[in-house]
Amino acid sequence: MRSKATVMVTLVMAAILGVQHVNGGVPAHHLLADPSLPVLSNWWGLLTLPLLAWFLLGRIERRRKANPLAAHGDFAAFTGALVFGAVLSLLFTAGQSSATETMVLSLGLLAVFYPIHRAACVLGFVIGMTWTFGAVLPMIAAAIFAAAGAAIWYGVRFVYARALVLRR
Repeated sequence: MRSKATVMVTLVMAAILGVQHVNGGVPAHHLLADPSLPVLSNWWGLLTLPLLAWFLLGRIERRRKANPLAAHGDFAAFTGALVFGAVLSLLFTAGQSSATETMVLSLGLLAVFYPIHRAACVLGFVIGMTWTFGAVLPMIAAAIFAAAGAAIWYGVRFVYARALVLRR
């Protein structure tokens, strides 16, 4: 599954770049949309997205071997994150900055109840945003959101467990 999925991700990224190349050129994006910061070409996605997919699919496979029931949850997590990333991209493109800010802030609340730091979520989010932003910027955003999500997920559980111990 890992190899086939990685090849599929590579082909999709190549198709996206081909469409962009034919329709005016492959875009590049400034970090934080600030022209004074470095620019990253979408061409980097042809290298980075397959590597990310290979790595994360390996983590998903290890998780599925340890817990075979996780397969359905991983697919749902991937799909939900894919839709979330695509909607976030569409709202950004449409200039809906307040809606995008709300969606980004909602990740903190979502992380209390769901482990958004898992590999399936990260991969879905990055792929969902790739058409709009290339692969590198969504990977950076996903790394930040996953780290914050893991801190929230484990932090809340740690505090809750400590509160239960102190209550006894």
